[in-house]
Amino acid sequence: MGITDLFFKRAKKERGELPDIYQYDELPKKLKIQIVHIWEGSIGEDYSNIYDSSDNIKYYENVYNILCKELGVFQLGEGGTYFQKIVNYFLKDDDVEISLSIIELMMWCIDAYYENKYYSKDDFQKVIDELNERFKENGIGYQYENRKIIRIDSQYIHTEVVKPALTLLGSSIYQGALQEFLNAHEHYRHQRYQEAMIDCLKAYESTLKIILKKRKWEYKDTDTADALTGKIMQKGLIPDYWQQYFKSLKNTLTSGVPTARNKEAGHGQADEIRNIPDYLVSYILHMTASAIVFLIKAEEAL
Repeated sequence: MGITDLFFKRAKKERGELPDIYQYDELPKKLKIQIVHIWEGSIGEDYSNIYDSSDNIKYYENVYNILCKELGVFQLGEGGTYFQKIVNYFLKDDDVEISLSIIELMMWCIDAYYENKYYSKDDFQKVIDELNERFKENGIGYQYENRKIIRIDSQYIHTEVVKPALTLLGSSIYQGALQEFLNAHEHYRHQRYQEAMIDCLKAYESTLKIILKKRKWEYKDTDTADALTGKIMQKGLIPDYWQQYFKSLKNTLTSGVPTARNKEAGHGQADEIRNIPDYLVSYILHMTASAIVFLIKAEEAL
């Protein structure tokens, strides 16, 4: 069904009343209801009687069973159908991480249903776009990308840096690096900042190794990020007239992503609990994304 640009929305935009700072700790009731409308509009409610049952029932049943198992309960929500029980629990629950988990599960459900019914990828992309737009218009800093809910800090940076990185990593040869980059975002969303930094480094190093392997350029599995970056530069991935500039870039990358990891997260903490600020991890995530986009595009241009 999509989103309708009604008068009250345009009026709010003209008055500058739409949120421009993202929230992460609560999903408004309005947003939850809008998301339920997305679910219902995508594959409808389920039903079952002695004569017939809907073709979507097994998908909702799967979501329901996963939630019961993972939440450690025998029953979930109130209602006569799986859809009603999931929706009622979703609307009443105040735990933002559980709510986001339900949203993620339901998106998998819709994706599986569409694939089984031979819908086009564009049809499911429209569902994703509507969900992400609802997050955005409600000022909630999450998006659904590559089958995961990820946290975003800036819509501009997400659109211009993170999404291109995810798209380029979507190629089959980069699946390992993609998973590491998504893991970094997952850790960041759950405030596991050390793990996020470590997976940023893994994604960066994996991208370098994949390019070196693809081009049959020599490297060792034990090479550090600094050594891998140096070998990429030696092989002419960067034009000669940009060498000086990218020496500075290399220093930024190897003292940013790798060294931040090495100094902050790569060693034991002893008796000290390190306090890594979220803005540092956000910066490293975005810097990693920018580096990945550059490296893959530069390799493709050879």
